Amino acid sequence: MDAKTQKSELTRATIVGAAMELAAAQGLEAISLQAVADRVGLSKSGVFSRIGSREALQKAVVDEYGHRFLADVFVPAMQLPRGLPRLNEIMRRWSLRVCQVEVRSGCIFTAGAFELHDREGELRDHLVQAISGWRAALRRTVQQAITLGQLRADTDAEQLVGELYGLVIGLLHDARFMRDPRAIERTQTSWTRLVASYQA
Repeated sequence: MDAKTQKSELTRATIVGAAMELAAAQGLEAISLQAVADRVGLSKSGVFSRIGSREALQKAVVDEYGHRFLADVFVPAMQLPRGLPRLNEIMRRWSLRVCQVEVRSGCIFTAGAFELHDREGELRDHLVQAISGWRAALRRTVQQAITLGQLRADTDAEQLVGELYGLVIGLLHDARFMRDPRAIERTQTSWTRLVASYQA
């Protein structure tokens, strides 16, 4: 990669990072080329030349958030044995991310879902696709635990993923909004009880 390309990629990363901070604080709809340009010290046309439209920037934020989320939560868990060890590690890491990162900056997946739930359009579709991909990875992990006999054969993977998701959204609410210092402890207790109810 030559110096010019490297600088261009660095600038793009800076733009997307600034837009992500804006989205975390004010929502995906708060992103505008001008607002991000002001944050990074570029002209509006300079942002456009590197990213494209406002919609392209919003999608780039969703993608970058997804990459960071997976790097923190999913990828490290894949180092553990398949099935329940991975699922427990995913839940542990997800809970830690909520309390160490998202309690301060917000969760773009969750906040975006509430922000866009009744709006149609490409941004909503893009966010749905990103979250659906994450839920599919969770379902595969649950299915592996079923196949390995760690969870009952009649376990409904979609149901368990929905319950897991509900626990994490509840944790985000209690940790970020209620500022409950024991939120993560309660969530882990609930997770342990939930998994036990599905075990053979």
